[in-house]
Amino acid sequence: MTETTDRFGLPLLNAGQAQKEMYHNEAIVGLDLLSHACAEAIGLNAPPAEPAPGQCWIVGDTPESAWLGHAGEVAGWTEGGWRFLAPRKGMRLWLGEVAGFALFTGDEWRTGEIHGRVKVEGQQVVGERAAAIAEPQGGPVVDAPARAAISAVLVALRAHGLIEPDGL
Repeated sequence: MTETTDRFGLPLLNAGQAQKEMYHNEAIVGLDLLSHACAEAIGLNAPPAEPAPGQCWIVGDTPESAWLGHAGEVAGWTEGGWRFLAPRKGMRLWLGEVAGFALFTGDEWRTGEIHGRVKVEGQQVVGERAAAIAEPQGGPVVDAPARAAISAVLVALRAHGLIEPDGL
């Protein structure tokens, strides 16, 4: 029988195990840090001076002090000290309104990105980026206002990242 859960390494109880409450409490602390997870910051290498219980950080690439050896992990402060949880592919932590979510890809933490598709009332409105659309070049009839409108639409679509910029 394994001693920890497969995904997050939370301790499991074994039959006849002494001090089961220690293992149970350690698992509950881990779940508490991961459920609806949020972090104060990403990329810190040194632990903060005065963390509050329940606060979490995503440890940077060159951790030091109490975080040494835990690069890229989620560090959570508890009444019993630091707890570290290894991230799993697809894990997201909220970093606040300005930064949004941090997403663990399996290799690294990524911020400032939205992954997936956007649907409104069941209709997909944003998906994969489309290929570049050539701007109108003229023809037998030149309609300046129509060209200006089309150009404005293309600029807006490029600015939102829905189509590739011209020339890529």
